[in-house]
Amino acid sequence: MSTVVKMAIVGGLMAAIGTVVVLKNGGTSTCCPPAIYPPGGAGLHDEHEEPVQAAPSPSGLPRLVEFGSTTCIPCQMMKPILEELTSEYDGRLEVEFVDVHREPEKVEHFKIRVIPTQVFLDADGSELFRHEGFFPKEDILATWAQLGFDFVQQ
Repeated sequence: MSTVVKMAIVGGLMAAIGTVVVLKNGGTSTCCPPAIYPPGGAGLHDEHEEPVQAAPSPSGLPRLVEFGSTTCIPCQMMKPILEELTSEYDGRLEVEFVDVHREPEKVEHFKIRVIPTQVFLDADGSELFRHEGFFPKEDILATWAQLGFDFVQQ
């Protein structure tokens, strides 16, 4: 077996192991569970901290804001999910990606602690929910449904 083939096999195994580790450790965090905020809600991760208020959506649509980086593996895994949501729910849901290295003021405003973090906002800019780590598309849609938003595919 040639050296190139051996290196390809080892590289494939490393990628598979890395994916398992990312999904296991980079998924929903057990130390910082996501929270759904009631109107005027409890806090982000502390009962005394208020949910973030953002500017209202210019489109009048609810927004999913993903805070991440182009070099973060779980963030890279989120990219196709965000692209699918953008194309499949165009006109019903606004999807935004914020690169934490390029927009530190937004990171500070939204009190982002880890990446990726997904922040669910209503059309008025009120934070409804936040999740830290990789978040599958089905879970994102289920969360929107739980929050009272039904995005029927057209």
